[in-house]
Amino acid sequence: MPRATLPRFDLTGWAREDISHPYPVYRRYREAAPVHRTASGAGGPDTFYLFAYDDVVRVLSDRRFGRSARAASGDTGTRAAPVPVPAEHRALRTIVENWLVFLDPPRHTELRSLLNTRFSPSIVTDLRPRITRLARELVERLGGHREADLVEGFAAPFPVLVISELLGLPEEDRAWLRAGAVALQEASTTRSRGAGGYARAETASREFARYFRQQVDRRSGGDGADLLTLLVRARDSGARLTVDGIVGTCVHLLTAGHETTTNFLAKAVLALRAHPEILAELRAAPRLTPSAVEELMRYDPPVQAVTRWAYEDAHLGGHDVPRGSRVVALLGSANRDPARFPDPDVLDVHRAADRHLGFGLGIHYCLGATLARAEAEIGLGTLLDRIPGLGLGGHRVEYADDLVFHGPTRLVLDLSDLP
Repeated sequence: MPRATLPRFDLTGWAREDISHPYPVYRRYREAAPVHRTASGAGGPDTFYLFAYDDVVRVLSDRRFGRSARAASGDTGTRAAPVPVPAEHRALRTIVENWLVFLDPPRHTELRSLLNTRFSPSIVTDLRPRITRLARELVERLGGHREADLVEGFAAPFPVLVISELLGLPEEDRAWLRAGAVALQEASTTRSRGAGGYARAETASREFARYFRQQVDRRSGGDGADLLTLLVRARDSGARLTVDGIVGTCVHLLTAGHETTTNFLAKAVLALRAHPEILAELRAAPRLTPSAVEELMRYDPPVQAVTRWAYEDAHLGGHDVPRGSRVVALLGSANRDPARFPDPDVLDVHRAADRHLGFGLGIHYCLGATLARAEAEIGLGTLLDRIPGLGLGGHRVEYADDLVFHGPTRLVLDLSDLP
C-alpha cells in the first residue's frame, strides 16, 4: 500500500478486530515506511512511531532517548509533565513518578541494583516450587465447571499471588491487591478510560499508598527475607530511598507483573488453541515449554509499545527527530519484522529464542524477566498438564481497548466436553 494512502497512525481508536490482531495493521505501516510521524495537533511535540526491528533496538539501547518528557524538553519548571498523569491526580502521580520504568540514571541504576538481588536466577529457582503450588491450586478450582473464565480464574490471580509472595504480603489481602491493580491500570495505558477512569485510579493510589506505608512501618528494624523488608533495610542503612519510593516500587511490581503475565498466559492459550498441532507437541514434550514461551512472547507479546523521549536531535528512518519529540517503539511490530525473523507470522516453537523484544531492551529491560519466564513456563505447563480439554470446545474472548498492555479481559472456555 502506498504510504500516502495510510491514515495517521495512533494507538487509540482502533476497531475491535484490529485490537485483537494488530499485526496486519503493523505490517501495512512497516512496509510503507519504518518510521511514521504524527503531528500532535495541539502545539505539543510530534510523535514518531517505529515499526522496524533495527530502529526499535537503536532507540531502546541509546541513552539519547529516555523516559522523562521534562528532561527531553529542557523544562526545569512544571510545564512538562514528568509522567503521563494529569497534575490534579496527586496520589496517582506520586506513585507513578517513582516507578522504575519512568526513572533515568542515576536513580534508575541505584534502585535497579537493589531489586536485582531479589530477581536473580537463583532466587527465582528457589521460588519455583511455591509458584508451581500456586498454579496447581488455581487450576484445581477451575475443575468441575462447565465454563471457566481463564483470565478471572487463573491468568489474573496467578501473578498477583506470586508477587505477593515475593513482597511478603498477607494472603488475605491478595484479592484486594488485584482489584486495586486493575483500577490503577485504567490510567496508565492507552486504554479507553470511560467515565471515572482516572478517579478510580486515584482512589486506588490513595489506598495503595496508605496500605504500603503501613507495611513499611511494620518492617522497620525487621529481619525478614521478603523484598519489601529488603527495601526498608536498604533505606534504613542509608540508601537513597524514600517512603514514596518504596511505595511506588511495590505498586509498580504489583501492577506491571500482574498485567503482563495475565496477558501472556491468556494469549498463549489462544495461540495454542489456534495451533492444535503445537499444543499436542508441547503436551508430548514438556521440555519444549521454555522455548515455546520465548516464541509465544515474540509472536504476540503482552506489551505492544513503549515510549521514549528524544534528549537530543536525532535521525530515524529518514526523519529528523527534534529534541523533545515523543518516540513510540512498537515491540509487536518489531517482533514480526521479516528483516530480523524469517517467516515472522508463523508460530514456531523450535525457533532460536534470541533477541526478541518481548521483554524490552537496554537499561529498562524487564527487571522481572526471569520471574516472568518462570511464571509463564509453570503456568502454561500446568494448564497443559491439568486441563486435558484446553484445546477443545468453544471459547468467547473479549480484548481490552488497549494497545500497550495488550490482552483479553475475558477468555471463557467451554469445558463441558472434557475427556
